[in-house]
Amino acid sequence: MIRINLLPHREEKRKARRQQFFLLSALMVVAGLFVWFVGHTILGGYLSGQDAKNAFLKEEIAALDKDIVEIKRLREQSEALLSRKQVIESLQTHRTETVAVFNELARLMPEGVYLKALKETGATINLQGFAQSNARVSMLMRNLDGSQYLERPELVEVKAAMINNRRVSEFNMNVSVKRNKADGPGAKGKSDVPQAGGKS
Repeated sequence: MIRINLLPHREEKRKARRQQFFLLSALMVVAGLFVWFVGHTILGGYLSGQDAKNAFLKEEIAALDKDIVEIKRLREQSEALLSRKQVIESLQTHRTETVAVFNELARLMPEGVYLKALKETGATINLQGFAQSNARVSMLMRNLDGSQYLERPELVEVKAAMINNRRVSEFNMNVSVKRNKADGPGAKGKSDVPQAGGKS
């Protein structure tokens, strides 16, 4: 006996395939949403962690900037104090130099030579004055050159002048004070210049 299937089997197969398609589409959408959610959560966590690290680094950088400014200020204060200390040490080292130089100049000054101005710049002393003759100026330079505490006399200018109707030689010269090489700002050695009132 021949059996004939009169049911709409093609429609049922189409319906089944359509249901499978919808089901697979829904599963794909759900899987995609799940993957997106997981990825978004992980990336959000990474971004939050990175933001926290960035904020921490900014705070540390700001603190370091403050420390750098403070260190710079302390360094400037230290340099200023060191400079003052060196000046004080220099003054302490050469505190008797002026008196000693005056004593030495008075001892070496020939008769007939008169000073009108004396100026010290560093280790150089500028002498200006009058002499009865050029020979007296030469004698003063020889005395200075042979001094134990003064050296390198250098004549800048000598010219004729009239004082009280007398013809004199007006001179201008430089002479250097002998100092140890170690002497100077911050030097601890004693100066070669004698104590006040000393004579060679």
